[in-house]
Amino acid sequence: MPNPVILWADDEIEFLKPHIIYLRNKGFDVESVASGVDAVESAKLKRYDVIFLDENMPGISGLEALAQIKMIQAETPVVMITKSEEENLMEDAIGNQIADYLIKPVNSSQILLSLKRIFDSKQLVTEKTAQNYQQDFRQIGMELNDVSTFDEWFALYKKLVFWELELAKSGDTGMEEILAMQKKEATNEWCKWVAKNFVNFLKKPSDQTPLMSHTVLNKKLSTYLKDDKPTFIIMIDNFRYDQWKMVQQPLSEYFNLVSDEAYMTILPTTTHYARNSFFAGMLPSEIEKIYPNLWVNEEDEEGKNIHEEDLLGRNLQRLGFNGKFSYNKITNLNAGKDLVDKIPNLFSNKLNAIVYNFVDMLSHARTEMNVMKELAEDEAAYRSITASWFDHSPLFDAIKRIASKDARIIITTDHGSIRVKNAVKIVGDRSTSTNLRYKQGRNLSYKESDLFSIKNPSDAFLPKQNVSTSYVFAMGDDFMAYPNNYNYHVNMYTNSFQHGGISMEEMIVPFIVMETK
Repeated sequence: MPNPVILWADDEIEFLKPHIIYLRNKGFDVESVASGVDAVESAKLKRYDVIFLDENMPGISGLEALAQIKMIQAETPVVMITKSEEENLMEDAIGNQIADYLIKPVNSSQILLSLKRIFDSKQLVTEKTAQNYQQDFRQIGMELNDVSTFDEWFALYKKLVFWELELAKSGDTGMEEILAMQKKEATNEWCKWVAKNFVNFLKKPSDQTPLMSHTVLNKKLSTYLKDDKPTFIIMIDNFRYDQWKMVQQPLSEYFNLVSDEAYMTILPTTTHYARNSFFAGMLPSEIEKIYPNLWVNEEDEEGKNIHEEDLLGRNLQRLGFNGKFSYNKITNLNAGKDLVDKIPNLFSNKLNAIVYNFVDMLSHARTEMNVMKELAEDEAAYRSITASWFDHSPLFDAIKRIASKDARIIITTDHGSIRVKNAVKIVGDRSTSTNLRYKQGRNLSYKESDLFSIKNPSDAFLPKQNVSTSYVFAMGDDFMAYPNNYNYHVNMYTNSFQHGGISMEEMIVPFIVMETK
């Protein structure tokens, strides 16, 4: 590798020659200029690995040169050197995103230490992160052998997400591959656990039954409606726990974290089933039976989630809630901007439900648009896009308006999604549903070991079109494809983000409670 190249700008550069010689002996190429103007001109002509800037130079100051250099080489680390320890100078320099700040007179050891922090910090972080994950690897493996409850699964999943985020930041691809293998093992065990317990959780609830789509709101909401604090339930459609961790930091500037929990979605993990159950406080077949005019079947052409407000209102009545509530569904940018303007009026309500559809649209766009496939080629990129969207979204603007008063927000979702990689074959007639992660239909033909099946829908409180209707679900990172156009489905959907089936990403979803600081 070529030697790192340093540009050093100081009007007393002749007095710094011993330092320059020292750095050259340490393997650095050092160029020197005597003014801020020359530093800016040099930056226009050549890329540097580090730039040292004296703060007090004739012509333009170091801070003025810094601002211009950042316009030219925004990514280049700049070390500010000054005789002054005035607080405002430090604040200005730090505000302009300097890499380090040294006070004259400097010595060679200080300079070398500053360069080590710049060049070696990422490597040190990478090495330390890898070392820490290696230590936790065995612990996660032991926990995986003993996990038996949803709370234990959530704790394990949180660890896996933590290391996924940490290793992605460190850039250690070797450790990322090991984590991916461990996560795949965990996913396989999760699928076995769901297949073993899911139906019993619904038919025979017990102390071991987790909070689920149809129970989480009913069991949690009463806790947060006892005081006079307005509560905002913000359901971000198709929002995974790792995506929540990406937006937690900007939210923490305005809110204190009260509770970081998760609940388990029902199957299928789609908006049609999971979100209707969330707001209704009922399972799908119960909604169909008690409120037949509020349930839309698979074969019907109308929207599958057009009655959420009615279902929520009736659920609140059953819970004995007498306060005012609102329901807002945001499906486009203009609706998001309207919500921001509407926030002040919502404080008069005891409860406000907001459904935000951006992340779901992102996952579908990633499937259907080549440019989105390139932008969100893996989980790290998918998370990054989510974080960037959130930082500049009307939703964040709305949440900041909520933070202007004493209020509570609940961040949650109806289901997550998983990046699918492996196609499994299935055969069904024309009435079979089209989702890639689950199928509802009759006379379905497939390899039993490939899919989880619910042959009697009533066991899982699922509607059925006729007496022979059954449901099957893809597990892990599988998706279903028909043999007659198998290659098309493989090329079209491999590495796309899908939902409807069984995975930790789809089924272990955040239920976050925060209150205004």
